[in-house]
Amino acid sequence: MTDAGSSTGPMRAADGTPLKQSLARSLRRQKLRALMLIAPLLVFVMLSFIIPIASMLFRSVENSIVSETLPLTVEALQDWDEHAGTLPDEAVYDAFVRDMIVAIEAKKHTRLGSRLNYEETGMSSMFRRSGRKIKRLDPDTDGPFKEQLIDIHKGWGEVQTWSTIKTHSPELTNGYFLNAIDMQRTAEGAQAQPEDKQILIRLFGRTLFMSLVITGSCILLAYPVSYLLATLPMRTSNLLMILVLLPFWTSLLVRTSAWKVMLQQQGVINETLVWLGFIADDARLVIINNQIGTIVAMTHILLPFMILPMYSVMQTIPITYSRAAKSMGATNWTTFWRIYFPQSVPGIGAGAILVFILSIGYYITPEIVGGTKGVFISNRIAYHISSSLNWGLAAALGSILLAVVLLLYWVYDKIVGIDNVKLG
Repeated sequence: MTDAGSSTGPMRAADGTPLKQSLARSLRRQKLRALMLIAPLLVFVMLSFIIPIASMLFRSVENSIVSETLPLTVEALQDWDEHAGTLPDEAVYDAFVRDMIVAIEAKKHTRLGSRLNYEETGMSSMFRRSGRKIKRLDPDTDGPFKEQLIDIHKGWGEVQTWSTIKTHSPELTNGYFLNAIDMQRTAEGAQAQPEDKQILIRLFGRTLFMSLVITGSCILLAYPVSYLLATLPMRTSNLLMILVLLPFWTSLLVRTSAWKVMLQQQGVINETLVWLGFIADDARLVIINNQIGTIVAMTHILLPFMILPMYSVMQTIPITYSRAAKSMGATNWTTFWRIYFPQSVPGIGAGAILVFILSIGYYITPEIVGGTKGVFISNRIAYHISSSLNWGLAAALGSILLAVVLLLYWVYDKIVGIDNVKLG
């Protein structure tokens, strides 16, 4: 490089380029090389995490099927006052027949009926039964259609039918989120669902409560085990660690099914208690198909996820701290509570976050051992995805669950501090 004290111009590198430009080019190369190294991971995260979440969030508000399938009807309904209590005029029925003939040819009318059936029971069968007869109509010669449609199905003569179509015609809707909190979108605005359909808020509350109980149970059971693993000689500790990891080598379905056998009234636990004389034969414990069964089974399944973070942190705590405290006259309890426990809190925090997030999204174990009283909101999400095919409601429930987890994570960060969480 040129002499730093020279006044002939800027400092230059060995190849003659200005030093500042050369350093900037070198930094760009380093950043580009680092980006290329993490590019596969970024692509994987994008495809498996970011895009699915974005798709879920979009599905929770997307509602284009009504406007795409019945474009003429939706436009004609804009001039109809659903609060007047009278049926739409002939122009709406004419537009509906024209739209339905096109939809029937494309086999979209049944999908539309299924979508509207989520909001008004009976719409699916009405669209399906009316399809064949409407297909035979000629929109240019067979009109007027109002009386003909009412003859085909009396539902076309009800104000509620057309009010439902108009209410749920916007391409973006908050209806799924309203349904997710036991409300519904109506022509009069948001209203509460009938009492016999108000179950989702209770499921959310049950999910949060049971997840917290499971997390607390795992902390109480995992702490002494982790402490023992961290303080025993390495050879013994490694042997016991194999027992902790052993459940990972067994299928989750097998472990859950085993608990179903053990928790039954004729199962191993009840039979043992009766044999020992702790309970009478006619007073066996009911610990299956309820919250107790779900908590017991999930605590056992998630316990290793609590032990491992705790153990990894406890293993790094120097034993000399405890010895120093005892040498200064501290009792065993004081040494543990004032010296050892505060240093193990980061492991508790890491394990608690891991177990809580895993438990709040579990659905296999609650489905098998929970019955009707021990299922989580995740079981309802799985039902709407695989059985009722109400993907919009499932996406809204998933979005709310994601928001709740992020909110709790933020609260935890404010109270404890996420920087204090570590894995050793």
